[in-house]
Order: sequence, then structure tokens, then C-alpha cells
Amino acid sequence: MMQKPPQDDFLLKETNPHLGGGRITGDKLTSTYDLVEQMQYLYASVLEVTVKDKDLVKDDFIGRVFFDMNEIPKRVPPDSPLAPQWYRLEDRKGDKFKGELMLAGLMPMKAKDGRGTTDAYCVAKYGQKWVRTRTIIDSFTPKWNEQYTWEVFDPCTVITIGVFDNCHLHGGDKPGGSRDSRIGKVRIRLSTLETDRVYTHSYPLLVLHRNGVKKMGEIHLAVRFTCSSLLNMMHMYSHPLLPKMHYIHPLTVSQLDNLRHQATVIVSMRLSRSEPPLRKEIVEYMLDVGSHMWSMRRSKANFFRIMNVFGGIMAIGKWFDQICNWKNPITTVLIHILFIILVLYPELILPTIFLYLFLIGVWYYRWRSRHPPHMDTRLSHAESAHPDELDEEFDTFPTSQSADIVRMRYDRLRSIAGRIQTVVGDLATQGERLQSLLSWRDPRATALFVLFCLIAAIVLYITPFQVVALLIGLYVLRHPRFRHKLPSVPLNFFRRLPARTDSML
Repeated sequence: MMQKPPQDDFLLKETNPHLGGGRITGDKLTSTYDLVEQMQYLYASVLEVTVKDKDLVKDDFIGRVFFDMNEIPKRVPPDSPLAPQWYRLEDRKGDKFKGELMLAGLMPMKAKDGRGTTDAYCVAKYGQKWVRTRTIIDSFTPKWNEQYTWEVFDPCTVITIGVFDNCHLHGGDKPGGSRDSRIGKVRIRLSTLETDRVYTHSYPLLVLHRNGVKKMGEIHLAVRFTCSSLLNMMHMYSHPLLPKMHYIHPLTVSQLDNLRHQATVIVSMRLSRSEPPLRKEIVEYMLDVGSHMWSMRRSKANFFRIMNVFGGIMAIGKWFDQICNWKNPITTVLIHILFIILVLYPELILPTIFLYLFLIGVWYYRWRSRHPPHMDTRLSHAESAHPDELDEEFDTFPTSQSADIVRMRYDRLRSIAGRIQTVVGDLATQGERLQSLLSWRDPRATALFVLFCLIAAIVLYITPFQVVALLIGLYVLRHPRFRHKLPSVPLNFFRRLPARTDSML
């Protein structure tokens, strides 16, 4: 069986009434690949699914997964959906990860007449305009086919689309049916959309629960961003994001939190009187109320985001260290030549930097995103979150847990805060050492630094700057034969400067 989907989605054709649909994901899978499913019974109840890359000469093997038919959950009744479940794609030896395969089916949100059912509707929000679609009764594949238009006041804004289950029809059989259930939401930043291009893409609907992240289904959207004046839109990038008063008299953090809370209350009251009404839990979910609350998962995600931002700087540092240590002599010689040219002709420094940035931007154009970004479970660390961390994230404020659990979480928080405290203290120590260069807290160190500044000023007055820059650059790029493994003299001097750690209790 072969099937070539129109985009990046690879769908498994349903060949067994007890199996759900499926999706293939992996680093090697792109829209130019064909999905070849070779299913055969190795034993009486074992199913093998092989994924290959369709080629004109030879189909390249990507990965495979084995299913024990006795362990796959049955559809009872036959029309009921299955919960999504991921399976590991491995190579022929079974020791290398090649991607993931997911058996999926729409999940019932509540029970009705002894069977699962879902009454889904969509809510879309942009700016002050909220819209709600009609509710599709008792369907796992709802189709709304509704079209809405918003006036874009700023291209650097986000439109939010949420899908919910209407629990106020037929009384709602499940416990807590007075609240509409979340099926998932999608946020699309308008600035990531090309002008006048129609984006038709299926976005995963992901919801984080106490027991982990779940894919509740997908929503297929057709989005088009139009612009009447490209010049005006480009000019918007130079405008401030907030009104002028926010910069003249900025609000405090507590005032901002209070305003957000009051705005949520006002919007909830206004939308609850609409027809059909949008209830408070819907507004809070669309506005991400509670996102400022403590979460171990979010803290780790933000930490790795920072590390990813500084990863480029760290990569440049490693590359420069390889240049200084002559790991690649040819590259190091070319860097020497470029450095000498820039020192002799300093007017070429800025043009060279901007030309380099231009070339990098053109090079990365090949890997630009073809679809608007959606919720990323790896970025959010939702897949690797510990169950207790999720339970803590969904805990009420104030807490409703027992004293033992609160004590355990408090000790864990103290441990993490202690490491953060150490890092902040180290940063403060380095800054205080810089201040102590001229503060005379260490008279001998300050005297040496002041004498050095005097000598450096005299040398720089009588020596051309190009000569000084050339000598410093050649010294930094010197061959490892002329280097010592011990720290340099300036670094030793800096580390010996006093900080205020000795005066702390």
C-alpha cells in the first residue's frame, strides 16, 4: 500500500477495524517522501510496519515497529475512538532510534447513552474580537466550514484558535459536566505568514493533564494574511508596541498583574452574556490565565530556551578557540589574513560584518518554515515532565495537597533555588571584582592597575592604533607552541581581586 499525502503528514491507512489511524514523525521525514507500509504477520499475532523512503532506484529503509495484536486496545463499540499512543521506530538491529509512529483516534470527551461522544465547537480570538462556531453534535470528525475576517492592527500579534467540548447539552453525563472541556488550542503569529498566501495545514490539538500531555486530535485551518499597503506594514516595525503613556509612566509589575486580572474578569462577564455564551473557563484558557504561576516544567523549559539562545555565542567561542589552537591550520591562516586586512583597512570592518550577516540570512532562507509554527511539546518539556511536577502545576493556590507532599516539594524548591542563588552570587562576585579595580579595597591591586593604565595611556598615545591592534590580535592567535596551559597573567590578577562575599553573613 502506498499513499503520498499533500503535505508533511504521513497517514497510515486503516486496515484493521480495531486499529486507529496513525501518523509518522521523524527527523528524516519530509514532504518529498512516500510512505510504504509493508504489513505481515511474523507470528500468529505480531504485526510489522516498515517505513521506507521511496526512490527511483531503491527504496531506502527508514525504520520499523512491531505490534503485538493482543496488546493493542480494542474498539468497543467498534465506532469508538482510541487514545493516541506513540511507538518507537527502530532500525533493523533494533538499537537505533529512527523516529516515532503514532496510533491515533479522536478521544471521546464524555459519555452519552453508554458510549463516548464529543460535541465540539471552536473559539477564535484576535484583539477584542471573539468568535464562536456552532456546536457539532455527537461527532469525532466535526466540520465547521466557517470563515471569519479580522482587521489586523499590528502584524506582530497572535491569533488564537481553541477547540472545546460543549458539556451543557443533554445535561452532560460525566462528572463536573458544568465546565466545557478543553480539546486543544493553536496560536499563530501573523508576522510568520507570507502576504496573500493561503496556508492549509493540520495543527495538533495538545492538552496538558496531570498524567501528561495528550494529543486530542487535529484541526485543519486555512489561513490567509492580506495587506493593502506593504509600505505601511513595514513601517509598523518601527512603531512602539505600547501606547506612549506606558513609556512615559511605566506600570509596576504588581499593577500589570492586577490589570490582567481585571481585564480577564471584564472580558469573562461580557462574553458570558453573549449568545451562545462563552464561559469563564473558556476565556481563561484562551488568555493563558495562570501562566505566571510556578511550574517546574516551565522553569526547565525557559532555562533551556536561554541555553539555546546563548548556544550560538558558545558555538562562536568554541570556533574561535579552535582557531587560536590551530585545529585547522588552513582556516587559521585565512583568519590571520582577514584580520590583517581589517586592521590595515579598518573602514572595511563594518561592511564585512554586515555582509557576513547578509550571507548567513540568505543561507538560512533554505531552511525557513513552510508552515506556521504550532504548539511544541519538546520546547515546553511536556513529554519529559515528571508526574509529580505536573501534579504540582495543576495544584490549586493555596495548595490542597497533604503536608508531606508540600514538604517534599518545598525541599525540592529550596534545592533548585540554592543553585540559582549560587549562580547569581557568582555573577555578583565578578561584577564586584570589576568595581574593586578602582575602589582601593585592595591597595596593592588597585595601585598595580592604576600604574598599568598610566603606562597603557602613554603607549597608546605614541603608538598607532593599528599597530597595537595587530600585535594584540597576533598574540591571541599565536600558535599552541607558544602557549602555556596555566591561566594568563590578566586572568590570575582578576581572580585575585576582592569581592564582597567576605563581608556577607
